Amino acid sequence: MNGESSIELLAKARAGDEDALDRLLAQHLPRLRRWASGRLPAWARDRGDTDDLVQETVIQTLRRIEAFEPRHDGALQAYLRQALMNRIRDAIRRAGRRPEAVPLDDQMAGNDMSPLEQAIGRESLDRYDTALALLRDRDREAIIGRIELGHTYEELAEALGKPTGEAARLAVHRAMLKLAEAMRDAGR
Repeated sequence: MNGESSIELLAKARAGDEDALDRLLAQHLPRLRRWASGRLPAWARDRGDTDDLVQETVIQTLRRIEAFEPRHDGALQAYLRQALMNRIRDAIRRAGRRPEAVPLDDQMAGNDMSPLEQAIGRESLDRYDTALALLRDRDREAIIGRIELGHTYEELAEALGKPTGEAARLAVHRAMLKLAEAMRDAGR
């Protein structure tokens, strides 16, 4: 990538520049895939997997992107992540309405947890998602950008409009304290 921001690439893609659209996808798809990994429980997966869900969501969202006006460089990533979260919730609801599958053989049945569920447990993940939703947008973006998407503090500074990587680090630290408090309250 040549250092173009998401805002610049989005403007070019809207003007019909296919190369800009490809660069925009290359910039956002890997982080969204990492973020979505483990969010869709194994029991809710259909024929398609999480990667397919991410790609379909991004493509559909970008087709209807004309009304979206980014305020900062990280806004598009947040917009795409929210669209993906909505699709994941829809997939979980749809899966909950499907009749339970009866395995052909008891030894074939598997209620495997997703990698994220294995790491922190389903209950903790639910508390995390609930607490994260209660935070201010800036705090939520700081946490997701650093913890879930793996942005460096310098990348976060640019996305969050902070003057330095150190300022972004402090913003993440403060946001994590708020998240911990909200998770503690959600656990009561």
